[in-house]
Amino acid sequence: MTFQKKMKLNELPVLTEEKMEQINFTLIEALHTNKQVYLTYYKQGQCITDTGFIQFVDSLGDLFIFIDEVFELKNKMKLSELIDVRFM
Repeated sequence: MTFQKKMKLNELPVLTEEKMEQINFTLIEALHTNKQVYLTYYKQGQCITDTGFIQFVDSLGDLFIFIDEVFELKNKMKLSELIDVRFM
């Protein structure tokens, strides 16, 4: 039973349609205003929070690019990996 609980903690959270729309809206606004954002995303069984700037968004292609604040590197990611996006 303990093993199953650990597995559930590592599963990709299921987002509501409303949450996905809010994430998309925030990404587009951040792209156009060049505001810095907190990104929480799912990668290799972990939820990771990073800060940076959105450079590109392709909703149909399930893709976005952000520049992380620390290393100033371009990161190409799937929109479906996002859990949350907030302005700093």
